[in-house]
Amino acid sequence: MVLFSLLISFDGLAQEQQLIAASQAEASAIFFDVASPSVPVIAPGAFKDAGECEVRGGLPSFFAKAKSGKPLRIAYLGGSITRSNLMYRLQSAKFIQSMFPAVEIKGINAGISGTDADLGACRLHEQVLQYQPDLLFIEFAVNGGFVQGVEGIIRQTKKYNKNIDICLIYTVTSKQLIEYEQGQIPSGIQKLDSIARHYALPSVHMAKEAAGLLKAGKLIEKGDPAKVTGKIIFSQDGVHPLPAGGDLYASAMARALLKIQAAKTIKMKSLPKPLHGDNWEDAKMLSPIEVAKFSEGWRKEDTDAAGFKNYKEWFPYLMIADKAGDTFSFTFQGSMFGFFDIGGPEAGQLDMLVDGKSVKLSKKGTNLYKIIDGSGEQLNRFNAFCNNRYRGQFLCIELKEGLHTVTFKISDEIPDKEKILGKNQLKDIKAHPDRYNRSVIYLGKILIRGKQI
Repeated sequence: MVLFSLLISFDGLAQEQQLIAASQAEASAIFFDVASPSVPVIAPGAFKDAGECEVRGGLPSFFAKAKSGKPLRIAYLGGSITRSNLMYRLQSAKFIQSMFPAVEIKGINAGISGTDADLGACRLHEQVLQYQPDLLFIEFAVNGGFVQGVEGIIRQTKKYNKNIDICLIYTVTSKQLIEYEQGQIPSGIQKLDSIARHYALPSVHMAKEAAGLLKAGKLIEKGDPAKVTGKIIFSQDGVHPLPAGGDLYASAMARALLKIQAAKTIKMKSLPKPLHGDNWEDAKMLSPIEVAKFSEGWRKEDTDAAGFKNYKEWFPYLMIADKAGDTFSFTFQGSMFGFFDIGGPEAGQLDMLVDGKSVKLSKKGTNLYKIIDGSGEQLNRFNAFCNNRYRGQFLCIELKEGLHTVTFKISDEIPDKEKILGKNQLKDIKAHPDRYNRSVIYLGKILIRGKQI
């Protein structure tokens, strides 16, 4: 069998990858306090750049409802920069509250670290739409900016409720920040902005001010605050802004909101034709027992009882099995399947059959793959980040549109976990070999594009 796995040691991983992975240790609470006294008050500042915010159709429904004094809900959908505190979300939400001090506002945190708009499109209904937001911010620029996923999020949202306003926001890596400093817009962000333009949605280039400060020699895009003085350190790892960087992001959003509020805005009369015919508007995240058939070796456990309380916001329960040969299968009509699970020291690997045949995969994105000619794939749910910790992880696999039956079976082969961890991560595996000498699968959700059968 071909081993389909992250066979790179932890030693060789970039620092930003390590930090992204480490931050996937738990799910955040869905609702957060918009007016928290511990969050600094952000001012728009004096920075001016006509291209920082494109108003387009604006946020007409949101501002009309705010003006009426009715309660508001603001949702943030994105990766680790959205999930984390003081990287822009809390500051920007508090600024919106300051714009409408008499209005009750609730914040929705739908940020999951290290994820792109593929999983975002799948989890949109469960983690955002069912809570009836009035405004949705979408942030995926640093995690790949999967355009078909972003367009799918937009189309799902507008089909669910045309009055939910949407704004695309573009955070940056240190490389992208340098591109802005050089007067360029990163190519991935250009692609995202073409979608915003197509749907007449506002967008915010959140790093414009930081780029100006970088050019003026007042900011460093990546550095250690303990070693640099007299300048703003935007981030320490090249991805996640430090509080000063987060404040710059939030100030950009504050300026954008004031600009949009003052502009003439237009409600979307009808949803235009898709810009990308293969967009993910049909993506779904489904409960396993409602979709799949499980062999007798599987058991359903409440997430708390299974020892995974930190993941309750994602998975109300888990399907768990640990014996070679245990299977689960499901049938769907569509063009993508996958799952959202938990990895850890005891995680194993799965053999996979699609329509009764063994298949081979080719990588398309960080967690996105497609089926190609060949056979013998194994899906390894243990990776270099599973040393003495647990993390949420997912997998999406594209295939030709049609009616498909997918079967997964726990393999009788245990991955070479020492090789995967690398020489600098062997302390725990040497101390607790029984934890690693297992093949456990913790299944939380089924992912598809299409319809369940």
